[in-house]
Amino acid sequence: MTLEFFLTSLVVVLLPGTGVIYTLAIGLGHGFKASVAAAFGCTLGIVPAAVASIIGLAALLHTSALAFQVIKFLGVAYLFYMAWKILKDDTVMDLSESKEQVGYTRIATTGTLLNVLNPKLSLFFLAFLPQFISPSATNAAAALAWLAVVFMVITFAAFVLYGAFASYARDYVIKRPSVMRWIKRCFAGTFGFLGAKLAASS
Repeated sequence: MTLEFFLTSLVVVLLPGTGVIYTLAIGLGHGFKASVAAAFGCTLGIVPAAVASIIGLAALLHTSALAFQVIKFLGVAYLFYMAWKILKDDTVMDLSESKEQVGYTRIATTGTLLNVLNPKLSLFFLAFLPQFISPSATNAAAALAWLAVVFMVITFAAFVLYGAFASYARDYVIKRPSVMRWIKRCFAGTFGFLGAKLAASS
């Protein structure tokens, strides 16, 4: 792994996307532990894309318009569903003083689905990872797998920090319901925007 790969990966991970928005929403709604579950789920959702890029299935998605469109619109539908859920389902971002156990498995599963249903993630890995592999590498597959693992570790660490920030701000937001209403609208609007952007992309 080179410093260039680390810095590029860090920039990519820190850019606000569905995983970042979801982790922030969970951190605000349920606290730090729940945000770690969200970060874990989002990171786990990278695995299929990484594997697909390494074994070449991403190339199939790129050449098969039907396969790409089916997965893309499943992702679009899920993003719109998340936007609706944040607005209408109070359990998604339930800011109460209660320390009751929340469904960490469900939170992680939702985070996983957000990334699994994003066909551009596999194409991203297909384009991104080979740039950092030496042409003289004796085992390119192993080298790609190692870079994918490093990328996922960076993703998880960055998302945990995002979640920690959101959970830190939670106490402030709890005392100001009007702030929470606007935050929910912003998160829902962001998911809706990301869904529309994915639907409009080629």
